[in-house]
Amino acid sequence: MPSLHQTSTSTDSTGLETSIGPTLVRERGQHEVFCGLTSIVWLHRKMQDAFFLVVGSRTCAHLIQSAAGVMIFAEPRFGTAILDDRDLAGLADANDELDRVVHELLSRRPEIRVLFLVGSCPSEVIKLDLGRAAERLSDRHGPHQRVLHFSGSGIETTFTQGEDACLSALVQTQLDWVEPHEPGAESALELLLVGSLADVVEDQFLILLKDLGLKRVGCLPARRGGQRLVVGPKTAFVCMAPYLSETASRLASLGCQRISSRFPFGLQGTTDWFLAVGQACGIPTDRILQVIRPAQRRAQLALTAMRPMLEGRRVFFFPDSQLEIPLARFLHDEMGMEIVEVGVPYLHQVMMAEELRPLSSDWRIVEGQDVDDQLMRCRQARPDLVVCGLGLANPLEAEGLSTKWSIELVFTPIQGFDQAGDLAELFTRGFARRARLARRIPIGVAA
Repeated sequence: MPSLHQTSTSTDSTGLETSIGPTLVRERGQHEVFCGLTSIVWLHRKMQDAFFLVVGSRTCAHLIQSAAGVMIFAEPRFGTAILDDRDLAGLADANDELDRVVHELLSRRPEIRVLFLVGSCPSEVIKLDLGRAAERLSDRHGPHQRVLHFSGSGIETTFTQGEDACLSALVQTQLDWVEPHEPGAESALELLLVGSLADVVEDQFLILLKDLGLKRVGCLPARRGGQRLVVGPKTAFVCMAPYLSETASRLASLGCQRISSRFPFGLQGTTDWFLAVGQACGIPTDRILQVIRPAQRRAQLALTAMRPMLEGRRVFFFPDSQLEIPLARFLHDEMGMEIVEVGVPYLHQVMMAEELRPLSSDWRIVEGQDVDDQLMRCRQARPDLVVCGLGLANPLEAEGLSTKWSIELVFTPIQGFDQAGDLAELFTRGFARRARLARRIPIGVAA
């Protein structure tokens, strides 16, 4: 299918549209991404009293088990209610079976405060209404245990959108809205950080925000699914990742104010994030820079050590996670890499506005995917590094290209100043691996 070329435009003082920003290309065709069920891997680690019950097939169960790498003696906080042939053929009442499984699970695990029913491709194909099931089960097991639902289906979505769907469901149940004149308004959050962060990263952000003078800062998701957060008209929120558009829309519809910012990847991205957040909260710029300066120095030292391994090399991004544009910006601006092409599964212009605005027209950003065409362009360009999904990485490695698994960039803590060096180091691993292979160590000889 032919690509549709687009160019960002703005209106100048004369009222005429002028071309700015990168060249945007839309592709439609065969695409290769993980499904949204994969988001359970990091969400279940974050919410310590939540359980994720996938309503799907044995394939869904194998995917989650493989992706999570759960040890056999551990009792994880996720599982799969298997839809077998009788369910799919309509010979059994799937709702009765689901009720039974949920009752047994919550009876055996009373510490679970929030149970998520996670839709999959099979449950959507047979039109199983998990929303109604969640309401029925919440009435039965509440109020101590709540049952919510979201879709993790891989039909026309990418895997990070599973987190967006999950957090969007939490907005309705974890946030309490208060007007300024109502009791409890004094406890309403000043700022809400939206997006799942590793605990250590979350703590780093909260400490710096507290040092800036912000005392009432909350996180969605909270570490405990049963925790309630109070928000009101004066609550601002900022998204920690670009794929949280549905959650952002829900928060905005409540009356919370979204702070538009770059995403906190690398030294410059994190600096810009703190400046945007601090200024939106009325904190002077010089005060913001004073507070974050020690963290900036640590990030600069780490990046200076990594830059020689990446500077001047060429990188090609296949679409996978929606993190591609801010990561490419980091590699270009801070690591000196040349960007060949940036593929994104979906480009939300509003969420990505601060990332797109400074980019030059030399940048080629491809929204969507025709995997055959992109593979052809990648092979012709012969970049030094290809960032792609697992399904493409091994074949490209066999063709002599160094790769980085894009899913690793979601599982690994990479936001903030103190993770800037770790983020850069992730992109150097492909080169280090290829250098080791090039040594051609004979079998039986120690490395």
